[in-house]
Amino acid sequence: MSPEENKEPSSSQSKRHQRKEREGLVISRSMDKTIVVADVQRVRHPKYRKIVQKTKRLYVHDETNSANIGDRVRVAETRPISKLKHWRLVEILERAR
Repeated sequence: MSPEENKEPSSSQSKRHQRKEREGLVISRSMDKTIVVADVQRVRHPKYRKIVQKTKRLYVHDETNSANIGDRVRVAETRPISKLKHWRLVEILERAR
């Protein structure tokens, strides 16, 4: 087989167009068309080996202002919308009770 016949996309090319998706809990909606989502990750501490929670606050664009505090949502990475907003709301997975 010549190199021309064996053309498979490299792993860097296939990952280049994939956008990150995260799930989290809405913790604030006081801004217009913007929500703040807490992305909680459970990781093992490197030294003490205990499971600890790391929380990241994501500023998410919500065009219709449909998400409420306590909702579980799915967000996707997008182009920068403002200084802090680089995520957009994909769907609301579960409404708050």
